[in-house]
Amino acid sequence: MLHIRKANRPYLKTPGEIEAMKEAGRLSAKALRIVGEHVAPGVSTLELDQIAEEVIRSEGGVPTFKGYGGFPGSICASINEKVVHGIPRADTILQEGDIISIDTGATVDGWVGDNAWTFPVGEVSEEARGLINVTAKAMWDGIAQAVAGNRLGDIGWAVQSTAEHSGYGVVRDYVGHGVGHVMHEEPNVPNYGIPHKGYKLKPGLVIAIEPMVTCGTWHVHSISDGWGVVTDDGRLSAHCERTIAVTEGEPIILTSE
Repeated sequence: MLHIRKANRPYLKTPGEIEAMKEAGRLSAKALRIVGEHVAPGVSTLELDQIAEEVIRSEGGVPTFKGYGGFPGSICASINEKVVHGIPRADTILQEGDIISIDTGATVDGWVGDNAWTFPVGEVSEEARGLINVTAKAMWDGIAQAVAGNRLGDIGWAVQSTAEHSGYGVVRDYVGHGVGHVMHEEPNVPNYGIPHKGYKLKPGLVIAIEPMVTCGTWHVHSISDGWGVVTDDGRLSAHCERTIAVTEGEPIILTSE
């Protein structure tokens, strides 16, 4: 994710370019899955970061996040009220009952794959489990709207309505984005919106759809390390993300093994 900069305009990919992007997506998805398998009480977020980097580099990829705008990690590891951009640290140890958003990016042959998921740490509360489930559903509902002829507002409204109808908040300050040779291209992909409004989706558009959903307020702020973003009220947040390609038919999930 790591929202820093974007290219100047939407870059529509050819079918061949979309095919080429699948390897970066596969490797990013693999890294996310394997890191998720190591999420457990007593594990540090730095250990998870090292696992992700090893997986990505072992198959010829480069961790997209590492060094991006000065970010020190290969993953973003965001625990509980931290929404996004958590820096992996040796002294940040997962505790029973935590939830953690893991965001991974892999670059292969100049193409980027970007995805995220929120994992429970051991046994978690009913509130936490419900938040994760609704965030995932909101993401898939947004993806279902990513078809040629629809508009960005259709994606945003699908995400927003799923989350808000279940009583959750939707973060406005951070959004999805185009993906390609750089991690952030146009257009922005908000997780809120008005149906039938905004940029018209066209075949070849590749975007990351990534709801950030909270148990309370949608208002957030940055912390003193200059990266981490937390909820204003200190309540839990979850984050799920897939990179997808718009086609003439159903969207293609590029971050898939």
